[in-house]
Amino acid sequence: MGRFEDYKPALAMLGLQCIYSALAIFSRAALVHGMSPRVFVVYRNAISTIAMAPAAFISARKSGRSLSIGFRGLSLIFVTSLIGVTGNQNAYFEGLYLSSSSAASAIVNLIPAITFVMALTVGLEKLKSRSWRSVAKVLGTVVCVTGAAAMALIKGPKLLNTDMLPKSLGVFEMLGVGVGVGNRAEGDTWLIGCVLLFVGSCFWSFWIIMLVPISRHCPDHIISSTWMLFLAMFQAAIFTLLVDDSSKVWNLPSPLEFGSCLYAGISSALSFLVQAWCVSRRGPLFTSLFNPLCTVITTFISSLFLHEELYSGSVIGAIAVIIGLYIVLWGKAKDVEGIEGGIDIEDEIEKNECKNDLEQPLLFGESDDTIKCDKV
Repeated sequence: MGRFEDYKPALAMLGLQCIYSALAIFSRAALVHGMSPRVFVVYRNAISTIAMAPAAFISARKSGRSLSIGFRGLSLIFVTSLIGVTGNQNAYFEGLYLSSSSAASAIVNLIPAITFVMALTVGLEKLKSRSWRSVAKVLGTVVCVTGAAAMALIKGPKLLNTDMLPKSLGVFEMLGVGVGVGNRAEGDTWLIGCVLLFVGSCFWSFWIIMLVPISRHCPDHIISSTWMLFLAMFQAAIFTLLVDDSSKVWNLPSPLEFGSCLYAGISSALSFLVQAWCVSRRGPLFTSLFNPLCTVITTFISSLFLHEELYSGSVIGAIAVIIGLYIVLWGKAKDVEGIEGGIDIEDEIEKNECKNDLEQPLLFGESDDTIKCDKV
């Protein structure tokens, strides 16, 4: 049973990437259909708040905690929601609309690398010169990002001719999904879209990092997530009112637009809860590394149901993503084993080597440069 507990965070993040894949498909369809990206963000956060509110009240009653999180907690969540939720979602969906789904898949997969750099900067991740775990985390991150980029940028021979698929799979086309999904924008629009997607990825990494202090201040993930979504709803609404003059942008005339907002809101509430829990259990790098799997899942779903062509480059990239993810998970698993065991074997080896070096300095004419030891 304890073994299954160790796999729970990985299984939760895998399921979350499946939800993200469906969200990418349906939200792209709604945006192409004419829905404002900013209004989409407002409705998404509003529905998420409504979905999370009952769970927050129940959680507070069972745990005996108050729904109030204090001024410091509110300040942390306000800044995190402003940058990591409102800023991230507006930049992502605007960039998705201005560029294409392929550009979004390629750029969003930079999140693990950006998160890794941020985590190193603030001390949430550490690199040791003679640690296989550190090598695994760096190597796995590079392989993950490279594989994801290969999926989006390298074609190669075609492996699947979607024209041979049954026409019954065209139900998505009847809903408008996939219309214009693969079309590439032109000129300045494409460049602006890619820049916005990169900015959104940086904001997302910031959000993942900020979940660590928020989890320490407010251990109840349901309460903190509800407050974050609630504040993001008002922030996004104010931003939309300042940018969009027409009141018509708030209308949802088609079932596709309404259904996309409903699904996005519910999935957003679930994702906030799952990611906050996983960050508290395994750290921010572990959570961000699963993002490339969304590209893998979306690629194969699109090839099967949206009649998009499947190329060998996508398959090779998908394999690289999975291998890279496994390498990093191995490194993180060794970190967890060291923490739970109370003794870090690699740290002990480094200390012993350091001690041995200092016990016999200059016995054989070594220079001062050889008497070095990294302090842990």
